[in-house]
Amino acid sequence: MKTLTSETLRSLYLEFFRSKGHAVIPSASLIPENDPTVLFTTAGMHPLVPYLLGEKHPEGTRLTDVQKCVRTGDIDDVGDEAHCTFFEMLGNWSLGDYFKKEMIPWSFEFLTSEKYLGIPVDEIAITCFAGDEDCPKDEESAEIWLQCGILPQNIFYLPKSGNWWGPAGTTGPCGPDTEMHIIRNKAEAAKLGPYDFEKAPSGTFTEIWNDVFMQYNKNEEGRYEPLKQRNVDTGMGLERTLCILLDKPSVYETDIFEDAIAEIESLTCRKYTEGGETTKAFRVVLDHVRTATFMIGDPKGISPSNVGQGYILRRIIRRAVRYGRNIGLPIGELSKIASTFISKYKDVYPELVKNEARIHEELETEEAKFSKTLQQGLKEFEKVADAVPAGGTIDGVTAFHLYDTYGFPVEITDEMAKERGISVDMPGYDAAVHEHQEKSRTASAGQFACGLADHKEETTYLHTATHLLHAALRKAISPDIEQKGSNITDERLRFDFNFSRKLTPAEVAEVERLVNEQIALDVPVVMEEMPLTEAKERGFTGLFESKYGERVKTYTIGDFSKEICGGPHAPSTGVLGTFKIVKQENVSAGVKRIKATLTRTE
Repeated sequence: MKTLTSETLRSLYLEFFRSKGHAVIPSASLIPENDPTVLFTTAGMHPLVPYLLGEKHPEGTRLTDVQKCVRTGDIDDVGDEAHCTFFEMLGNWSLGDYFKKEMIPWSFEFLTSEKYLGIPVDEIAITCFAGDEDCPKDEESAEIWLQCGILPQNIFYLPKSGNWWGPAGTTGPCGPDTEMHIIRNKAEAAKLGPYDFEKAPSGTFTEIWNDVFMQYNKNEEGRYEPLKQRNVDTGMGLERTLCILLDKPSVYETDIFEDAIAEIESLTCRKYTEGGETTKAFRVVLDHVRTATFMIGDPKGISPSNVGQGYILRRIIRRAVRYGRNIGLPIGELSKIASTFISKYKDVYPELVKNEARIHEELETEEAKFSKTLQQGLKEFEKVADAVPAGGTIDGVTAFHLYDTYGFPVEITDEMAKERGISVDMPGYDAAVHEHQEKSRTASAGQFACGLADHKEETTYLHTATHLLHAALRKAISPDIEQKGSNITDERLRFDFNFSRKLTPAEVAEVERLVNEQIALDVPVVMEEMPLTEAKERGFTGLFESKYGERVKTYTIGDFSKEICGGPHAPSTGVLGTFKIVKQENVSAGVKRIKATLTRTE
């Protein structure tokens, strides 16, 4: 196999698919646009859902990119060999263009060609959909793999639980996928029959790539119908792939983390290679600082808070501080570690350099706040411990309360308890953690169940009203106002923008007046496609330019609003109804939030 760096792997992937006629598009923001169902962009396909559903993409029907992603559902596993909360996903898409007979040979070529990854054919195993009462066995994919040169004994079949994608909700596009794995233990792999893949001992295979073939639509009756537009959606995790190709024991031993490891070692006088809890602590700090750097440095700029994305960011930073404490990392030094990641990614994600000062400020401020929180935790521990008799035990629920409420690590609780001649009910603590996680998963199941953007009429109209609101704020309040985020449901819009204070009642009234004036005029909403450079020259506002490709969609509302946007929108403003600002909120220092509604009369 080739020895690669992260920079080389990104370049090879994009170069390969560019040679196959794909347009290279930039990564979208970590914050999904106009999608209230998820907090973060969790997969490469997430920003492309409207186009997978049939909307025309300005760059055409063949696309490839490297997408920034965040997943926090398994944050407690960070510190092992493979889990990362932030990761990059290499991907390519066919929007009703090519399908299996093109994609599978391309996958084979990229994996095995010496020009690209150079993986020996006999080290690759393939899984395909086994078929069921809904859809037939995917023999087509298996046959194409055989024609490419994959060994027959290395092709396996899995049910829907293993080789099927979607739908994201209860209905929608879906289809079989074919996964590519590196064979880590040939002796064990040789014992398996074509349907025995899941019986393989742990470590026999490592997944490296996944090709999804969206060829069905699951309707409301639960039937699977062939799609008119068949799509291909692939995903290859950059960190995981590097780890595999370099034959490293974990993703943290790749070039991505080497400068950050050196910085932590310098700050703590500890070594990453010490093993055990020390290595785990290094990994948690590495992962969480990298994730926080990308969250804060994102074009939509997240700040620590007690809700939504800000809550996740706060938890990640504080977790980094707690694990940093375990290896002697001084409070206030996370920004130095962040600097190594900014330097590492500066050519790939220039927004990190642009927002470097903000990244440092947010990290330092949050660390200082948490330092005070830790002090409060110490005081609470003293109260708890004073109530426990000599030789007694701090119950698990109380220990979890110290952690959950005050951010007080259970390791510190246990250590200080032993100094007092008492103990901590660790099984009880683990049970309390488990119960909390179960409640959290249950509560968030609805929120995270679907990655599809809501394209209902009400949502579409509110999206159009958001453009009017943005323009009205710039006209009535300040031309320097820029959108910092938005979230739109079918009931209200939420718009975040840079401003130092809440609007006065008179300013609110003026903004509402300007928006409703445009609605009363029934102005057509005109969409045009054009090169990004032309859109800039013609004065269109690009809210988050880093996500756009060379060609963009623009929406003009008379001489009032001109924005680059992916849509969808109302045909004209007259259908929107009456615009009303219902609430103002603080998001973070210098960022305000407006919530507004539309009332329509039939």
